[in-house]
Amino acid sequence: MSQVELRRRRILIDGRPQLVLSGEVHYFRLDPGDWSDRLDKLREAGCDTVATYIPWLWHELPDRGVDLTGRTHPRRDVAGFLDLAHGKGLRAIARPGPFVMAELKNEGVPYRLYTDTPHLQPTTWDGGVVPTRTLDYLAADFLAAAEGWYAAVMPMLAARLAPRGGPVIGVQLDNEIGMLSWVSNSPDLPDERFHHPTEDRSLAVHDELGRYMRDRYRRYVAFLRDAAIRQGVDGVPFLINVHGTDEGRGRTFPIGISQLFESYRGVPQLTAGSDHYLGDLTVGNAPDLYTSNAFLAASLDADQPLTSLEFEAGSGDYAEDLSQLVPPQAVDLKTRMCVAQGNRLLNLYLFTGGRNPLLDRPVGDGNDRIAFTGERHGFAAPVDPEGRCGAAFSAVRDAFAAVRGASELLADGDEEDDGFALAFVPDHYLTEYHHPASSARAEQVADLARFRGMGPRDILARSLLLAGYSFPAVDVQSPGALPPVLVLASASTLGRAVQERLAAYVSDGGRLLLNGVLPRYDADGAPCTALADALGVRVTGRVDGTPHYFPSVVADGRPEVRVGYAQYLAGGDPVLRVAGSEAVCGVRVHHGAGVALLVATDYPAHLDFWRTCMATLGVTPRLRHDAAEPGLLLTSTVDTSGQRLLHVLNLGPSDADFALSYRDRPVLTGRRLHVPARAGVMLPYGVGVGTATLLETTCELVARTGDEVVLRPTQGPHGDLAVFDRDPADVDGGTADGPVVTATDARVRVRF
Repeated sequence: MSQVELRRRRILIDGRPQLVLSGEVHYFRLDPGDWSDRLDKLREAGCDTVATYIPWLWHELPDRGVDLTGRTHPRRDVAGFLDLAHGKGLRAIARPGPFVMAELKNEGVPYRLYTDTPHLQPTTWDGGVVPTRTLDYLAADFLAAAEGWYAAVMPMLAARLAPRGGPVIGVQLDNEIGMLSWVSNSPDLPDERFHHPTEDRSLAVHDELGRYMRDRYRRYVAFLRDAAIRQGVDGVPFLINVHGTDEGRGRTFPIGISQLFESYRGVPQLTAGSDHYLGDLTVGNAPDLYTSNAFLAASLDADQPLTSLEFEAGSGDYAEDLSQLVPPQAVDLKTRMCVAQGNRLLNLYLFTGGRNPLLDRPVGDGNDRIAFTGERHGFAAPVDPEGRCGAAFSAVRDAFAAVRGASELLADGDEEDDGFALAFVPDHYLTEYHHPASSARAEQVADLARFRGMGPRDILARSLLLAGYSFPAVDVQSPGALPPVLVLASASTLGRAVQERLAAYVSDGGRLLLNGVLPRYDADGAPCTALADALGVRVTGRVDGTPHYFPSVVADGRPEVRVGYAQYLAGGDPVLRVAGSEAVCGVRVHHGAGVALLVATDYPAHLDFWRTCMATLGVTPRLRHDAAEPGLLLTSTVDTSGQRLLHVLNLGPSDADFALSYRDRPVLTGRRLHVPARAGVMLPYGVGVGTATLLETTCELVARTGDEVVLRPTQGPHGDLAVFDRDPADVDGGTADGPVVTATDARVRVRF
């Protein structure tokens, strides 16, 4: 029996912080004779947990009975699958819906809910049927049917919970809640006041609608949680999956957070996980993953850990059309970034492909199978439908091996930061719905999408990361202390309460960097310049680039650069001017005890410029490198006993050679490090080995047991070192010169 608990943003299993490395295996897409092979491959890849959807559509029979043990079809024996996984020493995460998506027809909900109760399908703005297979989450008939499904599936899971000696350590409630209505712009509209907003009231009505929908999702999740508990599922965490990446980018991911954070924040023993599909990880979209993790963490409470319930793995060939192939290095880079930011659970999605079984009753839709992908499914997975391992399999195995070697430090560690946070404004993402006839709403959404989150053209977040900074995010709409320095990507719309809070923050000594445009409206469209008024700054105009007009700006001592727009500001000390005019688009303002730096243009990703901006606010990076080319992302984690890992990701296309320093102290006395293109390292820094301490090294951890440590060299022909605070008693695979060990083998074992 194992106790599983969420506390201090950690997953505690039997009281000890642990990482959960999981992979999604769909038993219903595999013959039972293949289950053992796929679970063995899961373990070979380095996973300790298997996750799986449990589709209501598949387990409910035509007579409305439910088969969970395979009496009507061997692929319905989910109980046997979980027992087999348990027998192999694997834990399990169960995902029983009601909605499960996974390319299943009706998103995994039985056909009868659409044919027998058509009133459950929400209507569009003009009263038509929504184009997706969503249902009204809070309709009494749907909740009754969902509770009936839970009454069947949850007792089977309850009997297999970890505290009762079984494998199940977590249960996900539904999947990607709100996603279908967002992508189809079809909110649930049972309330007539939302159907036909007048243009003069459009923004206020949309704002009210977004808050109304948030509350509906909150009530829906609360119902599911209570229903699961009534059926005996208690004592393990519940999970919520947050959706939102799109076309290899994460700019829309915070829409899912905005929809759902009221559903999970503050709910005991429940946490939220990301669902990201970004393809390769490069300097272009690495800020998307980093800020998505940071924003999700900012929406969690003090006990809720950061997780990734759909952690993309595989080739990216989702349509089996070879239109996209993701290099295997991507899964290594994404793994390293996520664990460095405090993800405690990674669930590889999808780990293995399979074949979709036929429905019990033909529906005449062209294939009569449970999914719309055809017979084969999971073409891009590390293990294909036929059980063959692709290139991503070895990449996953290597990435998870690196994580396992440092798992104790990562499970009980937190990312360090440079004393500032990126502001997260949930209401900036309350944009998933817009009435087709409202031009005011379209204009508001376009402005928010252009400036929010990572900044105009994503330059703000990208520049800060590649300039060597690492940072959390903070929800500026929620109570709680703000950091000494705050960075905000601002749009024209910013709620009055947030504007007033930021004004008070600066007056009380806070330091604010605002990039974007100075806000002029409240969320409901009412004019609001509370922040500008407090800072004594006025907006006097704006210029935008066109295909034939190229606005340019000048910062002191720097060449003129082209920009996409510039907002003209009056007041404060100028720091940026529009070329060829007296117009100012960047100012420094002293207000009370604090200072604000307003950069009202999309200044390019010139890293020195952004370093100067942060230095103006008193921020310097704790980790520095002297690599010639940009592309390195640096951060560090520290556990509760002060042991650190220095994380280096080379996102660039070229190998990086550089010296590294931590808090102005050269690492390894300035020895140059080599990190190949598209690779990363996790370097121990002050890590205990029994009674000794590994002070610093170029190696990664493989294992620590008592007074022995096993290291993996990373520098190849450049040579590796490990520096301890005392002479080792014995070294295998290397040589010792006092406390300095030179690595000369693939693995080095050092004993004290």
